Amino acid sequence: MLSLNDVTRGRLLYGGDYNPEQWSEEVWAEDARLMVGAGVNSVTLGVFSWAKLEPRPGERDFGWLDRVMDLMHDHGIGVVLATPTASPPPWMGHLHPDTLPRDAEGRTEWWGGRQHFSHSSATYRRYAAAITEDLAARYATHPALTLWHINNEYCTYDWGDEAAARFRDWLRRRYGDLDALNTAWGTAFWSQGYSDWAEVRPPRHAHYLKNPTQVLDFKRFTSDMLLECYTAERDIVRRHTPHLPVTTNFMPLWAGQDAWRWAEEEDVVSVDLYPDPRDPHGAQGGALVQDMTRSQARGPWMLMEQAAGPVNWRGVNHPKPRGLNRLWSLQAVARGADAVCYFQWRQSRQGAEKFHSGMVSHAGARGRTYQEVRELGADLARIGPHVTGGGITADVAVLHDWHSWWAGDQEARPSREVDHPRVLTAWHRALWQAHLTTDFAHPGHDLTGYRLVVVPQLYLLTDAAVDNLLAYVRGGGTLVCGFLTGVADQDDRVRPGGMDARLRELFGIRTLHEWWPLEPGETAECEGGLRGTLWSEELEPDGTADETVPYQGGELDGLPAVLRKGRAWYVSTLPGPEDLRALLTRVATGAGVRPVLDGLPDTVEAVRRGGLLFLLNHCREPVTVDLPGTHHDLLTEATVTDRVTLGRYGAAVLRP
Repeated sequence: MLSLNDVTRGRLLYGGDYNPEQWSEEVWAEDARLMVGAGVNSVTLGVFSWAKLEPRPGERDFGWLDRVMDLMHDHGIGVVLATPTASPPPWMGHLHPDTLPRDAEGRTEWWGGRQHFSHSSATYRRYAAAITEDLAARYATHPALTLWHINNEYCTYDWGDEAAARFRDWLRRRYGDLDALNTAWGTAFWSQGYSDWAEVRPPRHAHYLKNPTQVLDFKRFTSDMLLECYTAERDIVRRHTPHLPVTTNFMPLWAGQDAWRWAEEEDVVSVDLYPDPRDPHGAQGGALVQDMTRSQARGPWMLMEQAAGPVNWRGVNHPKPRGLNRLWSLQAVARGADAVCYFQWRQSRQGAEKFHSGMVSHAGARGRTYQEVRELGADLARIGPHVTGGGITADVAVLHDWHSWWAGDQEARPSREVDHPRVLTAWHRALWQAHLTTDFAHPGHDLTGYRLVVVPQLYLLTDAAVDNLLAYVRGGGTLVCGFLTGVADQDDRVRPGGMDARLRELFGIRTLHEWWPLEPGETAECEGGLRGTLWSEELEPDGTADETVPYQGGELDGLPAVLRKGRAWYVSTLPGPEDLRALLTRVATGAGVRPVLDGLPDTVEAVRRGGLLFLLNHCREPVTVDLPGTHHDLLTEATVTDRVTLGRYGAAVLRP
């Protein structure tokens, strides 16, 4: 199996999206010179070039791309060649309206932006295959080509007629017949029973609430249709270049793709990551995405896009303070990235993203952004031979499943304040702040290698997933689950008792009487000072729990907020940040999980990758970190003994 190691060859990839079609050829030569000066060794070409490559149906203009490919090779820069299929030319929508997606209201999404294609359109797929075929045939033997990048940020939905026909085909394969579909969708409710396949449609605009299982299946279908588009193009380029890996870039924690399934179809897993530089939790949000991407890749991964400065799509778009771009880039490497790349190389002067930063900003080569890009390139060149291909060992797994997220995010639920990413982030943040390194895992994965498994929330669990959790605990693992876990089966059918009976027995719960969601700002006080937020539950224990933390006051006074039975914990609320950190630290310590270093300052992140220790200071003030013994800092070439001082947004990469 091909991997990122087939591209890196002992160095970290560094570069980003390059869009030379926006510039005159005189600028290309300057770009190549500046790239070499910055240590750039990889650029992505062609992501949004379809109209340039195929100006009219069936015509090809590859001459300009030939010259850019040659220019990159002449300067020792590898090319990640993209298929341009994320943004079809205007002529396609004009000549073939069937290629344009429709939203749930029936409105057409027109050209003039990007991602304006129907994943189900046979016409779109035919044109996409043709341009991919010709690209692969032309550049298969080009010495600059190192990696294929299919499409870009797959994220389109389509409720149109062709999508409806494919949805029915997908449902036939899933259920076989209408009786099985009616049973799975619970169509006895509200007189929704289907008697003919022609009656089945995507969940378009409705007078009132839509069938939640229909919506769930439509999300599954959408992920699968986009995956079909990806694998069709992937198979074309693989046929021409079986020696080269293939990727497509995920968006961070995006709801539209089952990334566990997608990752199995990629040689290289890559992601785009844009934390807000003004977000006090930006570093933790980045760590979450990095941990998740590394876990999907089961090893090194690729940071396909980040911003060298401000983006253009927030309400207020702040630049990165001096040093933050370097710090967050090194954080990605610490957490398994073997490629650090940007959107984009040179900041655009026109178009919708002209205020989105580039490695070369509007200030040019003298600007702070490019100067910092040069410095980072030198850092990555120094540490690359020592870190590339290195692994990360984690004793903690955080479970996440897109199907559970999709099901739990339905319109009619006990509280719209309960947002899956919010809950997931809160639990990961508590572990990150406790300096505990975490993997992510699917609830069906082999969990036996972890001392602690954390389930922030898995509303939907299949029988196999429940059995997997039970087996993990029986095998000696420690499990801690958050609220609203195990409520529904794979068809979003609420399990008898409101929680799977096997899980209730595991946690020592006799009856789950009621869910008691909390209002924004409302808290649930608990014994020992623990304060719950967002949610609470009326639980009746069965008397087998070894430990409980009861609610204090209100309707739930005296009932358990937290239960522990053996090595299984259940937390029926979302403890405040400090309380959750303390609870998970206690559970982790009991499971034999230790921080990377003891006594770390709160602002310092520590990660071990291979034989290296990364220390990252996420604040503007210098901080001193105590160390055991003597280390060599690969960034400064200095030897440090017993302690190291990290400056503003400072970092150290230490080898014993």
